[in-house]
Amino acid sequence: MYTACIFDIDGTLIHTEQAVLGSLQKLLKQNYNREMSQQDLAFVLGIPGAVSLRRLGIEYVDLANKRWNDLMGEYRHTVHVYEGVRQLLTDLREQSALTGVVTSKTYQEFLDDFVPFGLVHDLTYAICADDTNLHKPHPEPLLKFLEMSGARAEESIYIGDTIYDYECARDAGVDFGLALWGCRQPDAIPAKYKFEHPSDILPLIERH
Repeated sequence: MYTACIFDIDGTLIHTEQAVLGSLQKLLKQNYNREMSQQDLAFVLGIPGAVSLRRLGIEYVDLANKRWNDLMGEYRHTVHVYEGVRQLLTDLREQSALTGVVTSKTYQEFLDDFVPFGLVHDLTYAICADDTNLHKPHPEPLLKFLEMSGARAEESIYIGDTIYDYECARDAGVDFGLALWGCRQPDAIPAKYKFEHPSDILPLIERH
């Protein structure tokens, strides 16, 4: 049983894949005259935008990242909360579980892309990309969360959808649960738990 339940955001709490990849495709086409398939760009899911852009060999990363975020606005209609997530967060709050998010979004992206969905009042702590020097798959963001919240690694579970999330949890000494509803390659990620639906998480969380 766990006392702390920590979540990734994109692909775990909210569906953003279409928005992230569609806007990146548009950025590359409009600004760099590069055409890439969403399959070839899927590696960006789960790591900070600035890291993704550097891997694509793009200079002036801050400028490109701002343009990418602006383009994301055009795809906002495709972003939604996964079915069952709201209820799970409500149930966790009623059980007095310690909750929060560890995300590769910057704080500004967190405010723009996540806060409007109204889930934050059920999530006590948030670690964004600005809060640490190193990012997922490095364990620093999750270790920072444990330090800030007072949660114990052995009593915590991290829920995510990518290999980066798994590696971050593993190296932080935290058990990992895979959100199958947002995961592209479930067979490639050796999670301790694989959850079909958000409600499957609840039985693992200790009641207070």
